[in-house]
Amino acid sequence: MTTPIDEHLLDLAHQGGIRVEYSRIRDGRDGESHVDQNLIRLRPGMNARLHRCVLAHELGHHALGHTPTRFGPVHAKQERAAEEWGALRLISIADYRHVEEIHAGHLGAMAVDLGVMRSTLEAFQCVLLRLGDTVYVRPKMGAGMFTHREEIA
Repeated sequence: MTTPIDEHLLDLAHQGGIRVEYSRIRDGRDGESHVDQNLIRLRPGMNARLHRCVLAHELGHHALGHTPTRFGPVHAKQERAAEEWGALRLISIADYRHVEEIHAGHLGAMAVDLGVMRSTLEAFQCVLLRLGDTVYVRPKMGAGMFTHREEIA
C-alpha cells in the first residue's frame, strides 16, 4: 500500500527525470544511486518503512549532486547529508513534536508512528537544535539563520 508520502517521493523522482528500478544490489545494500545516469536502484521486497526511507535517502544523493567516492570522510559526509535530506522530506516538525510528546522521546515508538526507520528519525534529530523553549531546524551561525523555529511549552 502506498501512502501520500510514498507517492510524493516517486513524483519527486519523476520530476527530476530519475528512473527507479528494482533489482538485486551488490554488497547486499538496500539502495544505490547513479546520479550520472539519473538512476536509483532499490532492493525489491523491502517493507514499506524501509522502502520509503531508502528511496528518500537515494533521492537526497541526486538532489545534492553527489559523486560516488571511496574516500572515507567524503563518503561519510555524503551519506549523512543524504540521510538528513531524506529525513527532512519524511518528517514534519509538527508530526515530530506530536510523537515525541506522546512517546516521551522513545525513538523506536516514535519511528513506527512516523512511518520511518529509527536511523531516519535520528538523522532528523541531528538537524534540530533545542535552546530553552525553542527548537530550530537546520540552524546555522548568525541571527535568523534556520529553516524553521518551533516554540515548545
